Amino acid sequence: MQTVHSESYDPSLMERLLFRVAKKWVAGYSADDAAKAALDANGRGMSAIINFLGEDTLDRKQVDIAVGEYLSLMDLLKAKGVKGCVSVKPTQLGLAIDYDTCLQNYKTLAARAKLLQQFLWLDMESAKFTEDTIAIYLELFKDYEQVGVAIQAYLKRSGSDLLHILERGGKVRLVKGAYHEGEEHVFSSKEEVDQNYARLLEMLANSNNFFAVATHDSDLIEKTVKMGGNFEFQMLMGIRDELKCELVSKNLRVAEYIPYGSQWLPYSVRRLRERKRNLLLLARSLVQQ
Repeated sequence: MQTVHSESYDPSLMERLLFRVAKKWVAGYSADDAAKAALDANGRGMSAIINFLGEDTLDRKQVDIAVGEYLSLMDLLKAKGVKGCVSVKPTQLGLAIDYDTCLQNYKTLAARAKLLQQFLWLDMESAKFTEDTIAIYLELFKDYEQVGVAIQAYLKRSGSDLLHILERGGKVRLVKGAYHEGEEHVFSSKEEVDQNYARLLEMLANSNNFFAVATHDSDLIEKTVKMGGNFEFQMLMGIRDELKCELVSKNLRVAEYIPYGSQWLPYSVRRLRERKRNLLLLARSLVQQ
């Protein structure tokens, strides 16, 4: 499915039917849909992190469209009084084309974020982009400190990367990681990934830096609360809503990650693969059509 500007995209009937399932995890096709979902999250005591879906873009025109979409989205969040920010994938801004294009596009977004006094997150993608993504992040951080970058616990290199970022005073969102990588890059078992996540979490908790704990794992969430520090939990829209409410009720900071746009299908497939309960939801919805 080709990336198309959210305001001009006209989905087919089949896509609309499938989207009835996907809307559990995706706000909609437009920035207005995303802003509405963000305000709903605010009403439930959470901040919002909004992502315009799309990645691995090799078309410069599509890169320009993504930049324009994010600038408009940031303005919209300000106008609507949304408590939240945006999170952007590097390849959506041209990293798969060349480093300089991506860096300049991020600088454009960071300048707008600074003007609007909004935070800006850099998502992390596959291992081949890790080095450049961290380099871009540290360049942005020199001029505007309200930026953060995701670090993936399943990568063997992440301990070294995290130490490097923390030494600069940077801000990190700790995730487990979801891309298919070679064994030379990642820990192979869930136990190893969880152990490394806990180790990286301890490094974050012992720093004076703000950090985000992006997991739905109850054990890791419990560890975080016990460790303390300047953190917030970040969870995906439509996943573990009861737990989000429980954490909010304990006066813990929680942000909901809200995606939108025409590229919802590959994103939704990842959500379906993650939990058997999601597959049952899909089957039930298709039978009811």
